[in-house]
Amino acid sequence: MRKTILAVAFMAVALVSCQEKTKEKIEDAHEAVGTEVEQKMDTVSQKVETAIDSTQSKTGKLLEKGAKNLDKAAEKLKDAAKE
Repeated sequence: MRKTILAVAFMAVALVSCQEKTKEKIEDAHEAVGTEVEQKMDTVSQKVETAIDSTQSKTGKLLEKGAKNLDKAAEKLKDAAKE
């Protein structure tokens, strides 16, 4: 009977100990995932900002080129109207 009680007590202690270790591992994993997600979000936001800046720069250059082409076309129309 004593052996049975000791065995049950030992199993209870082992079970409680394992639960605490499991909880610690879960908390560590939770923190690691949170940190990783935060880093990924920072990386994505930086890439988006870079893409936006690049697009704005390209759009500005295209608008300038379009304006120059319009100026050239206007000059041609003026010259054609004078003839």
